[in-house]
Amino acid sequence: MSRSAPRKQPVTVNTEWLSDCSGCHVAIVDLHEKILTVLDAVQIQRCPVLTDIKDYPKATVGLVSGAIRNEHDRHAAEEMRKSCDLIIAWGSCAVHGGPAGAGNIHTREEIVDSVYMKNKTTTPHLPPSREVSPLEPAVTPLDSVIDVDLYLPGCPPHPAFIFDALLALVEGRTPKATKESVCAKCKRKMEKTDTDAIRGNLDGSPDPEQCFLSQGYLCMGSVTLDRCLSPCPLNGIPCTGCAGATMQILTEPNRDIRTEIADRMSRLTKIPRDAIVREIENSSKSLYSYTMATSMIGEKPTFLIKKWIGDAEADYE
Repeated sequence: MSRSAPRKQPVTVNTEWLSDCSGCHVAIVDLHEKILTVLDAVQIQRCPVLTDIKDYPKATVGLVSGAIRNEHDRHAAEEMRKSCDLIIAWGSCAVHGGPAGAGNIHTREEIVDSVYMKNKTTTPHLPPSREVSPLEPAVTPLDSVIDVDLYLPGCPPHPAFIFDALLALVEGRTPKATKESVCAKCKRKMEKTDTDAIRGNLDGSPDPEQCFLSQGYLCMGSVTLDRCLSPCPLNGIPCTGCAGATMQILTEPNRDIRTEIADRMSRLTKIPRDAIVREIENSSKSLYSYTMATSMIGEKPTFLIKKWIGDAEADYE
């Protein structure tokens, strides 16, 4: 009688949720029936949205979502690093700092004043109590506090990337994620047009076959890493850059989001390059919101967001 091979012990996983919206944790559910394949090989021990475990049990893999925004985030990140053999920065907030990074434009005092002291919906108008964790000097990505073994950006990462990353860890291989941009999966065609003005997202109905840049719509697809499979441009919505900048933008000091987009759009349309750069600068708090907290963007000599915001405010006065 033959004996069946002994079943491998499941890989133990801890997850943690720092300053983010919880979307990365919800993305696990979006695996649908594939989650059964993962759960057959993975044992989730700590997960804030599924379990009530307060401590940090020893685990093989730690999935950490969210940016470092306050002292609690720093403590939780350090505890995850101590308890887990491998740490995955999970989602754009953990990898790049995410939308919370927009807070870096303001001081802690300005934020507290706006949220607590002058907020018409908050009473009484008092500073936060001791129960509210104090803010860090700045919003930073996860790797500003602890060592990270694998980066998985996205807002949230597409379930296909999550599934492959988890299986790769179980199987002891490198994840299949590529360095391609969102444009790689987009079926729209880049064509030279006579478009001579920048259009807002609510201006008209975009041609479903033609690249947004060719039509005068600001689309971040060409400067954004594909961790989403391009659902927005494929469904009529310009990319907002939620997965963070491509490696070319991040690693080359003089390559910048606004100038890269302006170069492409000006070649595809009759819109002057300087006008496109200016439009992106006027919207920089939104268009750079996912990545401005990472030093690879925030410390670039080309990144002058406070000046851009000041210039935009002066134009409206």
